[in-house]
Amino acid sequence: MRILVTGASGFAGSLLVPRLCADGHAVRALGRDPQRVRAALARTREAQPDDVEVVRADVLRAEGLARALAGVEVAYYLIHSMERSPAGDSPFPERERLAAENFAAAATRAGVRRIVYLGGLTPRRPADARSAGSDAYAETNARISRHLASREQVERVLLAAVPDSLALRASIVIGARSRSFRLLVHLVERLPVLTLPAWHTLRTQPIDARDVIEMLAACATAQPPRHSLDVGGPDVLTYGDMLTRIAELMLVNRPALTLGVNLTAVTARVAAAIAGEDPALVVPLMEGLQGDLLPADDRAAELLGVRLHSFDAAVEHALAEWMRSEPLAAR
Repeated sequence: MRILVTGASGFAGSLLVPRLCADGHAVRALGRDPQRVRAALARTREAQPDDVEVVRADVLRAEGLARALAGVEVAYYLIHSMERSPAGDSPFPERERLAAENFAAAATRAGVRRIVYLGGLTPRRPADARSAGSDAYAETNARISRHLASREQVERVLLAAVPDSLALRASIVIGARSRSFRLLVHLVERLPVLTLPAWHTLRTQPIDARDVIEMLAACATAQPPRHSLDVGGPDVLTYGDMLTRIAELMLVNRPALTLGVNLTAVTARVAAAIAGEDPALVVPLMEGLQGDLLPADDRAAELLGVRLHSFDAAVEHALAEWMRSEPLAAR
């Protein structure tokens, strides 16, 4: 099967490409910078850049998509543009929507059979508020973050364009190159006392990057009963629990100080400065911490034939991968 992977220089894309090659698929990797794509694939150590066809295309500008999608049966959409935009550019939700619409239109013209999208879980809300266009949906959707609302919008665009498409929704993915996980690790490394805002009591189900990649790979041929699947690991943890467990697994002592308020605009920028991250990334992520981010059900792994790793196993594996390429200051 000929498969296109967009965002191939990113965290999930660079891991998915060799996994799909291992299944015998003919894989084409898309990126705005082919050299960056080749470098990312080389870092996986599982596939050399020569194993795949690397093509240049720009989804936001709709450049090169016809060539990239020619002959493709399944296309993976792994693009998220949360980073700070150049002066004068649109905010990231608008860029995300436009990019998705460009890709969906090009995939339809190319006769792509399926688009597979990796999106995000959203806070639980009434099932009758999920139908697009309803007043209840609009009212509830306004209360979730720009980041998560954008993910939902992209999912709707892609699934509407190609009817046999699939979307996986995850919260925190535990992997050496996962931006969310790296933020947590840097906070543990650099804060002598873990200062936890009120959202530290919110729960989620972090998932091992290896399990996400297996699920994505299975989506090339799987026929699950639903077009959107919530995915999560086997452990339900609060954000405070996650930070504490990461500190323990890193063998560092980090006492915790809890706060009764969130002050997201302030704490997100402080966290970004401590972790050395762009506030344009961290602020939208922390804005999403308004409720539990839990799968609506836990059948995705069973439906896709994937055996899940525990949170501790995921963290240990991610830290080991991390230390192969760069040191951890706390270890």
